[in-house]
Amino acid sequence: MLSYALRRTLGLLPTLLIIITLSFLILRLAPGGPFDQEQTLPPAVRANLEHLYGFDQPLPEQYLRYLGALARLDFGSSLKERDFTVTELIRQGLPVSAALGALAIVLALLAGLPAGIGAALGRGGATDHLTTGATALALALPSVVTGPLLALIFGLTLHWLPVGGYQGGSLRYLVLPALTLALPVAAALARLMRASLLEVLRTPYVRAARARGLSSAAVLWRHALPAALTPVVSYLGPAIAFVVTGSLVVESVFGLPGTGRYLVQGAIDRDYPLVMGMIVVYAVLTLLLNLAVDVIHAALEPGARHA
Repeated sequence: MLSYALRRTLGLLPTLLIIITLSFLILRLAPGGPFDQEQTLPPAVRANLEHLYGFDQPLPEQYLRYLGALARLDFGSSLKERDFTVTELIRQGLPVSAALGALAIVLALLAGLPAGIGAALGRGGATDHLTTGATALALALPSVVTGPLLALIFGLTLHWLPVGGYQGGSLRYLVLPALTLALPVAAALARLMRASLLEVLRTPYVRAARARGLSSAAVLWRHALPAALTPVVSYLGPAIAFVVTGSLVVESVFGLPGTGRYLVQGAIDRDYPLVMGMIVVYAVLTLLLNLAVDVIHAALEPGARHA
């Protein structure tokens, strides 16, 4: 198990390098530049700014210099937020984004797994039809629709929850954004849990357990659920990636001071160091969380690590 985890960890390094390289090239080769939105600059001033930030150097030199700084965990200084380094902006926004993502995953698990189990056990009944319809609706609606809709219902109409900001770091400000992120993940988990459990309930060893006189609860908890959870655990990797990328839009919609909003604003401003820093952080988090999911999956199904 330890050797499997080490091999998977070493395999993350080439993936991370590819992500950094592609992101760097896309940013640099895209039309426009970080100083295009400024007021008309004299050519001498523009040349001095480009020399100051090293943008006048050949692209390979800029890339190697960035990799060297990144190896020292130096993300550079923001071109627009001149009072802050990129590291300081990450330190400010990452706790908010991490709390939002963790809460969204927990809500998705708490809602999706019981819904899928209930739909599988009541196959063909009202619960099954209701779950199928609700999951289809949740998967069909994008976050830019569900977010404002939840804010309209629970914030502006019922006045139960705030619809924006993050005053005092209160958890109440994360509920609606987390629900927006969690809904499609919960729907996918419910569908996957239903299909997996139905398949497991038809297996010979589950039928043999029933034939031995075990109760329905014992068959479900001891035999069916552990096997049915294996594909669900495998899905958590893509689910985490969805939550990470989805938070970019959700944080902007609800005005949360997280890293997602910094990334969106940095992309608009063509703030190269800020965008690259956020991409690196998101890539590292996504790869590490997927690694954790892979290790858990290998622990549940030993054959996966041999494959």
